[in-house]
Amino acid sequence: MHIPDGFLDTKTWISFWAISFSSLSIAVKKVKNQLEEKTIPLMGVLGAFVFAAQMLNFPVLNGTSGHFVGGVLIGIILGPYAGLIVMSVILLLQSLLFADGGILTLGANIFNMGLIGTIFGYYIYNFFKKILKENFFVASFIAGWLSIVLGAFFCSLQLSISGIVPLSIGLPSMVGIHALIGIGEGLITSLILNFIFKVRKDLIYQKV
Repeated sequence: MHIPDGFLDTKTWISFWAISFSSLSIAVKKVKNQLEEKTIPLMGVLGAFVFAAQMLNFPVLNGTSGHFVGGVLIGIILGPYAGLIVMSVILLLQSLLFADGGILTLGANIFNMGLIGTIFGYYIYNFFKKILKENFFVASFIAGWLSIVLGAFFCSLQLSISGIVPLSIGLPSMVGIHALIGIGEGLITSLILNFIFKVRKDLIYQKV
């Protein structure tokens, strides 16, 4: 889902830079006001874990592969705003160190995997947790799956706006394959959270 440089036209990557970095500035202000003693070291540990986990691919279908994104996991543990900051740093480092996603397209990638994957994913999780009567395991699976599918939707939309791939071709292809990748995302997210809830429930973000 990482979009490399050269795949988005100027108006598109500038627009998503503006959206993503405006959101990041808001997130930084909110995190400053809500900072706890455990937050900063936890951000570092989770950031390192997700950075490493994103490097590992798992087979999906017909030779294609996917990887864990971790937006919902970060959002649930750290809170949506600290989660957005951590995910943005991960995407920046990946683009600089491994050319996994471009610099010009960083705003679009942060939007797809940070804003959609982390912030929106966090609120999807809370919505389904209420509906499912505090069943966090199923709620986190649904949120993890939806975060990947919605990220793929916006990725295909960005490519279509830029004239790279028509939406009629890119949308079913991207969403179809990421609907399968999302199953792995949902399962990994749920299993990790299940473990944390059992051993260190106090690490989970509590809205203030």
